[in-house]
Amino acid sequence: MHDHFEQEPGYRVSIIIPARNEARNLPHVLDALPAGLHEVIMVDGHSTDDTIEVAGRVRPDMKIIQQTRYGKGNALACGLDAMTGDMVVLLDADGSADPGEIPAFVAALAAGADFAKGTRFDKGGSSYDITRFRRFGNACLNRLVNLLFDTRYTDLCYGYNAFWAHVIPALELPPVGVEGAAASPSGMLWGDGFEIETLITVRAARAEIQIVEVGSTEQARIHGVSNLKAIPDGIRVLRTIVTERRRSRRIDGAIVAARATHEEELVKGKT
Repeated sequence: MHDHFEQEPGYRVSIIIPARNEARNLPHVLDALPAGLHEVIMVDGHSTDDTIEVAGRVRPDMKIIQQTRYGKGNALACGLDAMTGDMVVLLDADGSADPGEIPAFVAALAAGADFAKGTRFDKGGSSYDITRFRRFGNACLNRLVNLLFDTRYTDLCYGYNAFWAHVIPALELPPVGVEGAAASPSGMLWGDGFEIETLITVRAARAEIQIVEVGSTEQARIHGVSNLKAIPDGIRVLRTIVTERRRSRRIDGAIVAARATHEEELVKGKT
């Protein structure tokens, strides 16, 4: 599978890896990346260990940047702002996402999809990391999104995704600059946190692009403890769903109003 990228020079594949204190896990992740990638970008989340030094030693050709605020969402936005490839794969640094599956995501995009969404619960996917409580919560939130946004997702809160560069503007991610963050007590903007996976998933559906799910096996974190907190982050995801639903209605209302105005102008022009 490693030769896939080398034989398809027209597809410049970028990998974005958000990392915070992942010095022990990064060697396993970086060594497993397929050959022939266009670029690998690690976005450091203000690590206090030697994450940056380890990354540079294991993969000297990797681009390493600092995120501008805090949270996984801001890290991904910074990485997407810096990428130069034709398509991008989002990969966690803790070893839970298997780099060996990257060719499957790239193949889905090359076959015509705009967005390839990883799923642990369909198409041969599985998880060695998720708890029963988190699985139940994910299922409930997933059903809610499918109901509100007329989607058919099987896995909502999974960040192993890939998409073409032309999809990025439709996601309308928070700006990477620090402007506006000072107004928030946490120094974060909406979309900077773990809600980013839900936000991307919902906005991709809203963009009416071609989305396919790719079966993925989530491995257990190799070292350390996850920064994810089931209940607080579950509430944050629920808030994201509600917020995006309201946002969707506002957009629909604006579109309807714009069409009505346009039709009135056309009628006036004919009279």
